[in-house]
Amino acid sequence: METIEWKVDGMTCANCALAINKYLDKKGMQNIKVNPIDGDVSFEVVEGSSIDVLKQGINDLGYHVVESNTSVESPKVKFLSTQTHRLLFCLPFTLVLMLHMFERWIHLHWLMNPWLQLALCIPVYVVGMSFFGRSAISSIRNRLPNMNVLVALGASAAFFYSLIGTLMGQGEQYLFYETAATIITLVFFGNYLEDASMQSTQRALKALVKSQKVMANMIAFDEHHQEVIFPIENTQLKVGDLVLVRSGEQVPIDSKILWGDAHVNEALLTGESIPVHKKAKDTIIGGSIIESGSVKAQVTATGKDTVLAGILHLVKQAQGEKPPIQHLADKISAIFVPLVIGIGLITFLANYVYLTNLPNAEDVFTHALMRSIAVLVIACPCAMGLATPAAIAVGMGRAARSGVLFRNATSLENFRNITQVVFDKTGTLTTGSFVLSEYKAIGIDEQEWKSIVFSLEKYSNHPIAQCVSAAFKTKTEIRWNSIEEVKGIGMKGTDREGNVFWAGSYKIAQALTQEANHNVYLLKNDSLIGWMDVQDELRPEAKEIITYLKNRNLKTILLSGDRKEKCDLIAHQLGIDLVIADQSPEEKLSTIDNLNKSTPTAMVGDGINDAPALAKATIGISLSDASQLAIQSAQVVLMNAGLKQLPIALGLGRHTYITIKQNLFWAFFYNIIAIPVAAFGLLTPTVGALVMGLSDVVLAINSVRLFFKKVI
Repeated sequence: METIEWKVDGMTCANCALAINKYLDKKGMQNIKVNPIDGDVSFEVVEGSSIDVLKQGINDLGYHVVESNTSVESPKVKFLSTQTHRLLFCLPFTLVLMLHMFERWIHLHWLMNPWLQLALCIPVYVVGMSFFGRSAISSIRNRLPNMNVLVALGASAAFFYSLIGTLMGQGEQYLFYETAATIITLVFFGNYLEDASMQSTQRALKALVKSQKVMANMIAFDEHHQEVIFPIENTQLKVGDLVLVRSGEQVPIDSKILWGDAHVNEALLTGESIPVHKKAKDTIIGGSIIESGSVKAQVTATGKDTVLAGILHLVKQAQGEKPPIQHLADKISAIFVPLVIGIGLITFLANYVYLTNLPNAEDVFTHALMRSIAVLVIACPCAMGLATPAAIAVGMGRAARSGVLFRNATSLENFRNITQVVFDKTGTLTTGSFVLSEYKAIGIDEQEWKSIVFSLEKYSNHPIAQCVSAAFKTKTEIRWNSIEEVKGIGMKGTDREGNVFWAGSYKIAQALTQEANHNVYLLKNDSLIGWMDVQDELRPEAKEIITYLKNRNLKTILLSGDRKEKCDLIAHQLGIDLVIADQSPEEKLSTIDNLNKSTPTAMVGDGINDAPALAKATIGISLSDASQLAIQSAQVVLMNAGLKQLPIALGLGRHTYITIKQNLFWAFFYNIIAIPVAAFGLLTPTVGALVMGLSDVVLAINSVRLFFKKVI
């Protein structure tokens, strides 16, 4: 299916996102993701659907598709089309109306004229209803009423109550125009603060986006074949173009070094501030900084194909997903507005009956109406809807800044339950850089033996095979009739005479020898003709990471296809709790399945043979220099080519979930307390509107704390 990506304007809360999600779901769209934080909407189009019809449908709901993958230019911002414009327009009228509240001290008798107050209120009311009213009607039509229904009802009740009094000539006793204007203006103010607060949750991503568009030094050649260097925007570069990157400059786009060497700071992408030495044939990633040296490089990827663009796309997709904890809040938000309207009606009736029975009761209807309006405007379904997206946005942003890439929001929540971490050995706990330490040819000429080994192992991408083939590289290689790699076992080749050769693990030789301590065995027609040993060094951070996990009572497990003797040695050096060795990819998958059934399990791996197990684990974690299949199978990718950021990933997962719970507690607590307070007449509609607007700001501030909070 074709994937559509849109930017939708007009989403003011998570209920708006729910409305768009529900509309697209009704139309049969698949894999829908709606992010209320930044307005990103993505979905897969089913065959036969019209994009224009879907776009018009969203516009009819009261929102506006301002940008899509089929449109390059966004429309210009019109007057009164943003919260800031509306707030600035309404504020002067409202401030003048609010002077009415201080009439007894400043004696502005002219302001007591109901017709003047009506004239001052009408502009505010019209602008307010053009936004809140239209949004309210659209949400009701979609059977998912949002917060704007409450705002529109509250402001309209105060406005029309005052208008009726004015038309009946009793305006001085019915002057609540300032209440209607203040509700609208303060909610605009709250939306403005909310937008500003929520935008701060995106600043890590903004830094990445900003680094995508820079100037590059393009290398070209004139008619005399002389090198010419001129500036060009990196968005104009094409694959194959040549660029010059000097010391102190930002790498404009993904490239391969052709000449020169440099120390490159990739902190923007990996979170690791220590520069990495890069030389000819190495790749450099767009957005990194050349700290010393200069290079000439050839562009290898542009646009959406670059590493940085891919990271941004994945992070935005993950932000639009909903972890399981959000579904409860969504269900409550969907029934919240009708519930509050019912509470508001009960508040009016109950207060009217109660106040009527009091001695010397005056203006009973007015007091009952004001209390019911206060209930409507103080209730805030947005807080419940935004509790999760706000925390997810910050968590994902900090993760991206720290060199951790989460593919989905669910993995963030799942980290809280992890009790054990499973590690692959080769390339994960070890560097994957091997050196041939010892070998032995049995019953065969050594040169011929080396030629057989090289001819087999050159076809494998396994680090041990690459080490061995590099050590025995020769020009007299064997031409095989057939050659295949059997995952988890080794390489099998058949020559033109029909001889079958194997180079692999102890599994192929266990019936031929009792020596199980070698890395690679060589067989010819089921006869052992030699063995090889290699040495692999531990990653320098491996011991520290295992100690960190054990200090937090997380069980550590080594799961490897290597022999038990070698795995036991690694486990002893690092202090790993349990070793499960001699595992084929199928056995790894089965082992992870069994571990998952007993307790939530995270797995860290990097090889092709780890991919099924990574996909099966509660959380699969891959390294950035892993095989592409492993990276695609994992839910989390550590971008610094090592294990250093594993504690950050674990900590951010747990603390993001904690923040979500805090936000949801605040959202529920606020509404449970605020609505009864308003119902009992302990605050005015004006104060209620202000408190409601600030409630989301509190939530956003709590989410932003994740940027600075210690998580490890």
